[in-house]
Amino acid sequence: MKGSGFILFVAGFLACVGLIACVSLLSHGSEPQAKASPVKALAEREVYYPGTEDLAADEMRVVACGTGMPNARPKQAAACWLVELGNGDKFLFDIGTGSAERISAMKIPYNYLDKVFIGHLHSDHFGDLDALWVGGVVANRVTPLRVWGPSSLEPKYGTKESLEHMEAMLAWDVDTRMGNTDTRGLFLEVTEFDYTAVNKVIYQENGVTIRTIPAIHIFDGPVSFLLEWNGLKFAYSSDTFPNKWWMEHATDADIAIHECFIAPESLVAKQNFTPEAALNVGTQIHTSPAQFGKVMAQTKPRMAVAYHFFNDFDTAPAVLRDIRKTYDGELALAVDYMVFNVTKDDIKVRMAAIDEDIWPQPSNIPLVPPDPSIRRTALSKMMLEGRIVHRDVLEEVYKDVNEKFGSNEKVP
Repeated sequence: MKGSGFILFVAGFLACVGLIACVSLLSHGSEPQAKASPVKALAEREVYYPGTEDLAADEMRVVACGTGMPNARPKQAAACWLVELGNGDKFLFDIGTGSAERISAMKIPYNYLDKVFIGHLHSDHFGDLDALWVGGVVANRVTPLRVWGPSSLEPKYGTKESLEHMEAMLAWDVDTRMGNTDTRGLFLEVTEFDYTAVNKVIYQENGVTIRTIPAIHIFDGPVSFLLEWNGLKFAYSSDTFPNKWWMEHATDADIAIHECFIAPESLVAKQNFTPEAALNVGTQIHTSPAQFGKVMAQTKPRMAVAYHFFNDFDTAPAVLRDIRKTYDGELALAVDYMVFNVTKDDIKVRMAAIDEDIWPQPSNIPLVPPDPSIRRTALSKMMLEGRIVHRDVLEEVYKDVNEKFGSNEKVP
């Protein structure tokens, strides 16, 4: 790795332009640094500023948009990973509670954020899908949202039926928007695939191949994903107990993101679990840190990434201690806004500096005016009669906007 023969993330706080992350780098030497100019931008930045860097044609960028536990918190949203490729494609793997906020911070036009792969249907892995779907339309997405997810033992536990119910739940939200803005993106395209399929291709476009393998987590249905492009391999476990399919098919990944739950002792100390519950949840339902290390030692990724735990100064040491009992390779203990730039020659790890005043990016496809003919709802007679219309004020507003933008709208 450039500038670092060995990267190790341990507990501690690193102030990173307003972000606090648990990161520590151990270097075995470093490259000579060019003299900094007093007027030019730095050639090498230790921080990633979204929207300011080109992605090379042979490069993969992976961004942690959710790394925490089932209950989201300000520091860490629930599971979500963004993969950006040098061919222009972008993919979301899981979209857990709170992650939509992190996704928006990446300053990506929402038309590009139209492909989501769900590992399983716990809310901490797809709880913000509604925010991306409807919120993405409000944020200028005019392309349908495409979602891939697994089946289960019964249709009611599968992705297709789950998202049909999500659409039904959001009927008021969706129908009231139709015809009042550009709602061409307000449609879902759902692909449900067999959760028992082993290394089966579920997506193949533009030189990108995504395969699914079964995962083991509480009940039948969870899966893990493998993405291959341009000689690079990304492996994402979602939630799983160590299993034979990951061991066989995730071997030699360039970047392997695998769940690594909080150490059982921390569940007792921090969340008041009984020891029995902590051991059950932390070692049987999820992958424990020591098990994570064993998985990585056997599958040998270029970069192992542990996620799905609260990465704090007083919890990370136990996670790291247990991982290092079984694994001594390249390792990152994930926290939100961690960024990995992956090429065949190098993996660069940084934190993103985010703009908390972010607005949605303009659409790369021209927006069109609302089409009143497709409206699905209208105010009742009671609501219409309750309106107080300050027509003189509105006529001035309409006049100003029409003059400024060349439109010709009339006050209804």
